[in-house]
Amino acid sequence: MPGSLPASCLATWPQDVGIIAMEIYFPSQYVDQAELEQFDGVSAGKYTVGLGQARMGFCSDREDINSLCLTVVQKLMERNCLSYDSVGRLEVGTETIIDKSKSVKTVIMQLFEDSGNTDVEGIDTTNACYGGTAALFNAVNWVESSSWDGRYALVVAGDIAVYATGSARPTGGAGAVAMLIGPNAPLAFDRGLRGTHMQHAYDFYKPDMVSEYPMVDGKLSIECYLSALDRCYAVYRNKIHAQWQREGLEKRFSLEDFGYIVFHSPYCKLVQKSLARLMLNDFLNHPNPNTETGCFSGLDAFREVKPEETYFDRDVEKAFMKASTDLFEKKTKSSLLVSNQNGNMYTPSVYGCLASVIAQCTPQQLAGQRIGVFSYGSGFAATLYSLRVTQDHTPDSGLDKLVSSLSDLKVRLDSRRKVSPANFTENLKLREETHHLASYIPQGSVEDLFPGTWYLTRVDDKYRREYARRPMDDDLPLEAGLINATAATEKFPQKSILKKKKIKPFLVVSGNVKEKRRKQIFQISFKEQSCSLNYYLKQAVSLSGAL
Repeated sequence: MPGSLPASCLATWPQDVGIIAMEIYFPSQYVDQAELEQFDGVSAGKYTVGLGQARMGFCSDREDINSLCLTVVQKLMERNCLSYDSVGRLEVGTETIIDKSKSVKTVIMQLFEDSGNTDVEGIDTTNACYGGTAALFNAVNWVESSSWDGRYALVVAGDIAVYATGSARPTGGAGAVAMLIGPNAPLAFDRGLRGTHMQHAYDFYKPDMVSEYPMVDGKLSIECYLSALDRCYAVYRNKIHAQWQREGLEKRFSLEDFGYIVFHSPYCKLVQKSLARLMLNDFLNHPNPNTETGCFSGLDAFREVKPEETYFDRDVEKAFMKASTDLFEKKTKSSLLVSNQNGNMYTPSVYGCLASVIAQCTPQQLAGQRIGVFSYGSGFAATLYSLRVTQDHTPDSGLDKLVSSLSDLKVRLDSRRKVSPANFTENLKLREETHHLASYIPQGSVEDLFPGTWYLTRVDDKYRREYARRPMDDDLPLEAGLINATAATEKFPQKSILKKKKIKPFLVVSGNVKEKRRKQIFQISFKEQSCSLNYYLKQAVSLSGAL
């Protein structure tokens, strides 16, 4: 069990620190972008072709940033058979602020109560869509520091992206991604290879604390994004060249050195343009590019262009998008599954793209690859870094388990419920009117949520929020040797109340168990996991002891 660092590890760097496990959550309903085009009265293809978006997930008033993060954390822990006392740092990245003081991280700590683990560092990090990456870097740096005690770090990126009526509304979305960080990871960070650019701009910001809607300068935001990409790529390239020189390697870095490249995705078309932008950088920085054959064929006319003058140059954009078509198909297109089907999730966006690549590849295809990751947050902050995938793709390896855990991603996306644009608009109107209310009972349907989703039950007159978890599918037959799934209505146990009423939790080992005075029912789910019965029995014993 992680928790105490062996003395032999104190004098050495933990090896291959990175992402061990991932979980992604998105809402159970979506609006079709083609139908939204008709509803909004815009030209056909404006959202589907112009933006590259097919569907957009959205939340009812039953979900907020706290519930999204509660859901994705518990799903990660359950799916990977993890105990909460194995986590020593919990970092949250979000720009969906519902409290100017209390962090989302402290709300998530309610999940840790039954384990008795309160020794968990980290709080929230905020800067538009970059907060999740900053949280991830904090977690990695902790594992590699003298503060590390041998336990895992847990990173959560989550947001609800909604816009006022207008041209920006179809670029919304919602969701959360959780990542388990530790040594010997199947996705390890390339040490010393980060290119970062930070600059001041009012391209997208949220100064109105009572509204979910941002202020957006769309043209400026695109310019900031692309300029940050240029500069981050230049810094990354210089650092890897220096690293290679120290190792005695004389070679030039290019896009071909990435097995896959994922980007923060406000909308899919910008990602395709971004890859073309990196090819432009490769072309301009090559001392003698071959313009007769190969990927740079026919690009002579652009040899003298200045990058800072080409952000909205249609000729440059068209030429390099065409030249980079094959690269896009091989290295980036697979990353856009979640973005295309669910929309922009803000801080989790780039990690939804990473999860999309993993979900659609085999361990053999991923093994040994270098994955480039570009993260951007308005205001603005950006980093380009890389992950190295382990060579070990054997059955039951860390990589095999990671790929397996995300292999149902497309099935989950396809299982969502489509709603009409009118219903979508009504939901956003309701959120707009009730976003900052006290003494409020949400109106959205709980039955429409995915099983196992945490949801908001009420906001009291002091703005305190209460949550419950929708049960898993209790109607599934019990399998031999297994205990059936979650609580009928799984609310956070309040220890003082339970002790006062002398109510004890118990395990349900068969269907239709009734106990009049036992209100807290803890059932253990095997629906998504393949853990041993002994593991869950130990968890149950620990839970009983904690209460």
